Amino acid sequence: MRNDDNGKTIVFNIPGSREETVKSTITAVYNALAEKGYNPINQMVGYILSEDPTYITTHNNARNLIRRIDRDDLLEILLKNYLGV
Repeated sequence: MRNDDNGKTIVFNIPGSREETVKSTITAVYNALAEKGYNPINQMVGYILSEDPTYITTHNNARNLIRRIDRDDLLEILLKNYLGV
């Protein structure tokens, strides 16, 4: 964000950057869960439904990564990608 010459705030929105961040985070969390022998889909669904971070392993900092993403944003992006919109 910055101000233009008239003092109005200009918001720069880079298309896809939020989605790419979420995608890379989900991939990293999925891989960490798989490496520890968990069923990544079941664990991630449990986290999304309950917002209980203990569903996500601390391996490779996965728990901290997933908690940086707002659950509403996560669901929105997952749904958009699933529907292809």
